[in-house]
Amino acid sequence: MGEQNVTEVMDAYEPFENMVPEEFRFTNDAIHTMQINVGYKCNLACKHCHLQCGPNRTEMMSRETMQACLDAWDIGDFTSMDITGGAPEMHPDYEWFLSEVHKRGIKPMCRTNLTILLEPEYEKFAQIYADIDALVVASLPNYSPKNCDKIRGYGVFEKSIEALKKLNALGFGTGEHTIMLVYNPAGAMLAPDQAQMEAEYKRHLGPEYGVEFDSLIAICNNPSGRFADRLAKRGNLGKYMDKLTGAFNVATCEGMMCRDQISIDWQGKVYDCDFNQALGLELEDGKTIFDFAKEKPAKRHVVFGNHCYGCTAGAGSSCGGATA
Repeated sequence: MGEQNVTEVMDAYEPFENMVPEEFRFTNDAIHTMQINVGYKCNLACKHCHLQCGPNRTEMMSRETMQACLDAWDIGDFTSMDITGGAPEMHPDYEWFLSEVHKRGIKPMCRTNLTILLEPEYEKFAQIYADIDALVVASLPNYSPKNCDKIRGYGVFEKSIEALKKLNALGFGTGEHTIMLVYNPAGAMLAPDQAQMEAEYKRHLGPEYGVEFDSLIAICNNPSGRFADRLAKRGNLGKYMDKLTGAFNVATCEGMMCRDQISIDWQGKVYDCDFNQALGLELEDGKTIFDFAKEKPAKRHVVFGNHCYGCTAGAGSSCGGATA
């Protein structure tokens, strides 16, 4: 099969919103999760990255926008702060931002690709995460060195294990601080049972590498960004969409992450989720984080697209793992 056009393939399926019960096409009355993407610069360029992050990306959130995120938190109903990138550690104001977060008594969820914690300029963040008792969410797409490196690049698995041991030595995964690992399928397949995959990771990482962690979340690769482009180039995007639409599970709709969060990009634009951020699908009313710094977000209609089938297949998928 030849190369496919991403837009043509995605538009060939039943509009996702038609599949969602009407009551779940809206957010909850109060929004509890603030997800902040501080920039797209990353030391890796993973094949499954929907935001297409990498070493050559230059987009970085200004300190003014970071302050607006803090101001919005102060007046909103938020209970969870999820900080991501890129590699957020590469942001020049990240240490300042974490300090301001900690002053507010927030225990942030800090996402990391692990390997960045071995680079001399950024290795300090492992200790900073311990000092503020952050919930570290560490991406490790597979417990197999071969499969992990296939997604992230040669030698990444070995570096990730080294970084995990460093975090273990600081109390992460050993009872003092919490670390969650993130699994992504290596290709165009659905994520397996999350509990089963967690057990598999523990069966391999502990005995074979001496690594400990608290829990694992399994995330389905979303048909957007670099992953969608890669599938389309190989003529496999339609097959993947067939899998997602065929496995649509209405029971996942109530718990879709877009119903209880805002996702903020480096410019302060706001989206229903980071997949919408990757596709440039802003909130219907176009409000930015500077608006929410003055008035907390209210119940709204969610902006859907056919990439959303990636969040409702099987047991469901979100930045926090399975949803059903």
